[in-house]
Amino acid sequence: MNQLIISAATEGAASPSPLMPNVWEMGVVLAGFAVLMFIVVKFVVPMFEKTFAERAEAIEGGIAKAEKAQAEASAALEEYRQQLAEGRAEANKIREEARAEGAQILADLKAKAAVESARITEQAHAQIESERQAAVVSLRAEVGTLATTLAGRIVGEALSDDERSARVVDRFLADLETQSAGAAK
Repeated sequence: MNQLIISAATEGAASPSPLMPNVWEMGVVLAGFAVLMFIVVKFVVPMFEKTFAERAEAIEGGIAKAEKAQAEASAALEEYRQQLAEGRAEANKIREEARAEGAQILADLKAKAAVESARITEQAHAQIESERQAAVVSLRAEVGTLATTLAGRIVGEALSDDERSARVVDRFLADLETQSAGAAK
C-alpha cells in the first residue's frame, strides 16, 4: 500500500494540484452564478417582495378589518345595553302605571261598591220600615179586634161602636208602650 501512495505522489507532481482550482472551471462557475444571481435578483426577489407586500397588506387589512369589526361589535353591544336599559326603564314605567291604574280601578270599584251597598242598605231599611209599618197596622187591627172582643167579654156588653172601640184600643196600646218603655229602662 505504501507503494501505491508513493506512485500516486510521483505521478501527481507532473499534473496540476488537486487543491488548486482550474481557472476555466472557476470562470464558468462564476458566470453561471452571475446569471443565476441576475435571474434571482431580477425575477425571483421582486416576486417574493410582491408576495410579501400582499401578505403584509392582507394581514394589516385583516387587522384593520378585525379592529373595525371589534369597534362595530362594541358599538352594537353598547347600543344593545342602552336599548336593554331603556326597555327595563319602560317596563318599570309601564308596571308602575299599571299598579297606579289598578289602584285607581280598585278605589273606583270600592267607591262604587260602597255606593251600591249604601243604596241596597237604604232600600233594605226602607223596605223593613214599610214592612214594620204594615205589621204595626195589621197588629193594631188584630189587637184592636182582640181587645174589643176581650173588653166586651169582661164588661159584658158588646163594644160595637167603632169610635169607642178605637179609643179603647188606643188606650190599650198606649199602656202597652208605656209598660214596654218602662221595662226597657
